[in-house]
Amino acid sequence: MSMSHLYGTDGDDGVEMESFEVSDWDLQNEFNPHRQRHRQTKEEATYGVWAERDSDEERPSFGGKRSRDYSAPVSFVSAGLRKGAAEELSDEDSDDDEKPVKQEEIPKEFVPKKLKTGGNFKPSQKGFVGGSKSFVDFGSWERHTKGIGQKLLQKMGYVPGRGLGKNAQGIINPIEAKQRKGKGAVGAYGSERTPQSLQDFPVVDSEEETEEEFQKELSQWRKDPNGGKKKPKYSYKTVEELKAKGRISKQLAAPQKELSQVKVIDMTGREQKVYYSYSQISHKHNIPDDSPQQPLGKDSKPQGFALPELEHNLQLLIDITEQEIIQSDRQLQYERDMVVNLSHEIQKMAEVLSHEEKAISNLSKVLDMVEECERRMQPGCENPLTLDECAKIFETLQDKYYEEYRMSDRVDLAVAIVYPLMKEYFKNWDPLKDCTYGTEIIAKWKSLLENDQLLSHSGQDLSTDAFHRLMWEIWMPYVRNIVARWQPRNCGSMVDFLDSWVNVVPVWILDNILDQLIFPKLQKEVESWNPLTDTVPIHSWIHPWLPLMQARLEPLYSPIRNKLANALQKWHPSDSSAKLILQPWKDVFTPGSWEAFMVKNIVPKLGMCLNELIINPHQQHMDAFYWVIDWEGMISVSSLVGLLEKHFFPKWLQVLCSWLSNSPNYEEITKWYLGWKSMFSDQVLAHPSIKDKFNEALDIMNRAVSSSVGGYMQPGARENIAYLTHTERRKDFQYEAMQERREAENMAQRGIGAAAGSVPMNFKDLIQTKAEEHNIVFMPVIGKRHEGKQLYTFGRIVIYIDRGVVFVQGEKTWVPTSLQSLIDMAK
Repeated sequence: MSMSHLYGTDGDDGVEMESFEVSDWDLQNEFNPHRQRHRQTKEEATYGVWAERDSDEERPSFGGKRSRDYSAPVSFVSAGLRKGAAEELSDEDSDDDEKPVKQEEIPKEFVPKKLKTGGNFKPSQKGFVGGSKSFVDFGSWERHTKGIGQKLLQKMGYVPGRGLGKNAQGIINPIEAKQRKGKGAVGAYGSERTPQSLQDFPVVDSEEETEEEFQKELSQWRKDPNGGKKKPKYSYKTVEELKAKGRISKQLAAPQKELSQVKVIDMTGREQKVYYSYSQISHKHNIPDDSPQQPLGKDSKPQGFALPELEHNLQLLIDITEQEIIQSDRQLQYERDMVVNLSHEIQKMAEVLSHEEKAISNLSKVLDMVEECERRMQPGCENPLTLDECAKIFETLQDKYYEEYRMSDRVDLAVAIVYPLMKEYFKNWDPLKDCTYGTEIIAKWKSLLENDQLLSHSGQDLSTDAFHRLMWEIWMPYVRNIVARWQPRNCGSMVDFLDSWVNVVPVWILDNILDQLIFPKLQKEVESWNPLTDTVPIHSWIHPWLPLMQARLEPLYSPIRNKLANALQKWHPSDSSAKLILQPWKDVFTPGSWEAFMVKNIVPKLGMCLNELIINPHQQHMDAFYWVIDWEGMISVSSLVGLLEKHFFPKWLQVLCSWLSNSPNYEEITKWYLGWKSMFSDQVLAHPSIKDKFNEALDIMNRAVSSSVGGYMQPGARENIAYLTHTERRKDFQYEAMQERREAENMAQRGIGAAAGSVPMNFKDLIQTKAEEHNIVFMPVIGKRHEGKQLYTFGRIVIYIDRGVVFVQGEKTWVPTSLQSLIDMAK
């Protein structure tokens, strides 16, 4: 059955080609459930597509095409040798005319022909051209087996004595082996093709040309066999080129250096050779090799003598000379660089020498000025040196010769020159009479002698700062003498003296004066003070010291309060002198201690005075009430309200009730009520307890008016009392509303201020805010710095601020601390 409807046919060679188009037969039988299905036989399973079958069994469908059996053995089919383009063109012109092979190149027994493949193969050709061996013994070993191999070959169409393939284009004899002469690599000894390969595949091989080129390169150094002389090539190099080559090789990168030192193993010759760089491979043909000499031709001349050893030695000498030239060039460059470096060193040394000469000249001038000062300080000198002239000399030293002035020992220089002049200057000085004497000259010497880098305010090392030593040894003795003769009650002159010197004297010296000299005198005077006999009040000679001493006076407050309490034991509120004595101390004592003092010594006396007060509407004596109300600003509002609730309002309400029970005149009661209410300040009336007492009086009056219904009632009394009640309540409401409005305004202002100042501008503002909250004095120390930072007093502690950190003065150094720790230390 023909399957041409499924497989197309090539018109040239009749090769069937599978067509994938859908035919009418496919459409008719695709959905036919009763179509015949083919079952595979045993022979078909064994031989596959080579199984014999009847043409009737074939089915014109894709199902009839057997699938490939990939488990079957691989069958190789030779496709022949592809010809070149030129040969194909020649074959198309004439199939029978072929170029004859030269007999000189191939032996006579091998006369191969060009293999024709594809459509040019002729079926009439019997066997493979060139087959000369018998095939009697081919596959003779199968007599020991069942011969399945021969049977399979015959099934596949194999004919003994012919080649394999569709057109019998395969080779007939097995591949022959050819033994190499030596142990070289492939192609090291020329072409390795056998006569059989030349017979079966007579195609020109490019390996022969490669071998010829290799032999030509190998014999470059030999004389030409044909007798032709090659002209030697010479390369000349100048010294500059060699130097440039040396510099380039010196600047090779690391990967190039490593590449030039690669180990190379050459196995192309008879023996293995090892090279240590690729450059050596390029010179390997310059050395005689063991390769066989090519036979000489007819016209070639015999080779002359060669001296490869001499050439090698000459090449070595040339390389050594090149290396010496390169090394000499490098040495010359090194010497030039050394000359440049030494010239720079000479310039530097010259600069150092000029600087040293200048320093020597300045030191000599400074020495001349110091010697001049010493000469003028001699007793018999005609032009003696004064303190002002000496200060000018030191200013000149500081301005013109600042480096030498800093390096010099100012302490020894000041001791030798300035101290005698300073003693002479303050010889007749009385600090209490002329407190500003010498402040200007001392301030000038402070800028000249004080060492800013060694500022300290406790335990000052006098050997390191000339000015501090000057003040301690020259100025301080005069202060000690005057303080010893000073009377504490005459404090004005001493306070003025210290105020005028506070910016000049070192802080630690001022602290020593206040702690060791002034405070003991004040303490002794306070112990001898008697408030009952002394006519001069104590605050007049204690309070002037507050700006200077501040918290140092705290130990004096306790004995002062004790003495004042003893003096108030027999005091009566009618004596107003007690208020005059106590009033200056209200802001000096702490709020807690002041309130405790008032509650213990003043409030009981005022309570006794209110108990003695007699309330009589017809004849009222107000002296005792005035004595109590005068202390309103001295004692707290809560203490005053407590006194009134306990000692005044019970009696006052009792008198009101008794008066209302005896048919009173309500106009007089109204005036009496308003009169007593006007005696109290707004602050006292705003207190809730006082409001309740006066509202209670109004309620009593309203009940009295409303209860006398049947009896006689003063005309208009009820309306008057109701009007009074309404007016007083309205005043209270208005006062409360006004107070609430004021509080709201204050809170708004505080909110605005807090919003503006909630975030301090810097750390100093934060410390100042905390100091105000805890009632701690925070102020800068005028003219005092440490490492360029301003010093401050926080209570009695000296601090400075550096980059958001507080440093507190310790025993030997400045210690950083937290803000809370600083507040605790100050308290």
